[in-house]
Amino acid sequence: MVELKTKKNNQSVTLFIKGIQDADRRKDCEELIVLMAKATKAEPKMWGDSIVGFGDLHYVYATGREGDWFLIGFSPRKQNLTLYFMCDLKKQLSLAKTKGKFKTSKSCLYLNRLADIERSAIINLIKSTIAFNAAKAEQTNQTPSTKKKIVTKQA
Repeated sequence: MVELKTKKNNQSVTLFIKGIQDADRRKDCEELIVLMAKATKAEPKMWGDSIVGFGDLHYVYATGREGDWFLIGFSPRKQNLTLYFMCDLKKQLSLAKTKGKFKTSKSCLYLNRLADIERSAIINLIKSTIAFNAAKAEQTNQTPSTKKKIVTKQA
């Protein structure tokens, strides 16, 4: 079975954020840390060299492949600020009728800067991701406060 290369580690989130050259990008990241920590009640952790994640999630695909990941997170990339949501992001965005200047993939939101989307939309996406995963955890007889085992049909 293939093992994920990106794993939670003990690198300093504070030093990582302080190392961001672009002051506006650094400010956006600091704001995201506050929003995500408040919503998840979890401390930020580094995943790999460039992802800040919140919460723990254990997933199992129908194929049997499984792994550990974070519930929500972000990465300040050169070309954009990438936000990770462990849910069906496109569905959540359409339900919320979210407007703004951004691109999406299955579970990522790509922004040039945090001001490109309303704060309330970010907060709602964070909350809906937590609710989505709490419901999944309930299906597997675990409580949201424990490490979640999420069973999904994706491969």
